[in-house]
Amino acid sequence: MNLRVVIVDDSNLVRERLVKMLGAVPNLEIVGEAANSQNALEVFRDQKPHVVIVDIKIPGENGIEVLKKIKKINQAVIVIIITNYPFTQYRTKCLENGADYFFDKSNEYSEVIRTIENMVNSRFIENTASSW
Repeated sequence: MNLRVVIVDDSNLVRERLVKMLGAVPNLEIVGEAANSQNALEVFRDQKPHVVIVDIKIPGENGIEVLKKIKKINQAVIVIIITNYPFTQYRTKCLENGADYFFDKSNEYSEVIRTIENMVNSRFIENTASSW
């Protein structure tokens, strides 16, 4: 079974970069993309991903609100927050609300990819798939 990933960011360039970088990861499938909070939740419900990558600053409700709603629907889904605003208060708020990872977009793209590669290489998929 492939690791199913949804990417939520209002920047086309960021989404394209992540799709390109993640496209090189075997056993991974990008099942959806969204540029705002409303589309993010629609794609999440429709595609039932294992992992959602969410930017904090997106149109509509912010990424923290999207995080809360995702975790309310399915706590087993891994949520990775990416941001250009890596302030301690954002990190703390995200982690308190269920974020599994928090990365700075300006210099931690490789960490995002490495984290997801580790998920693919672990038994993560089987454990998360059963939660849907």
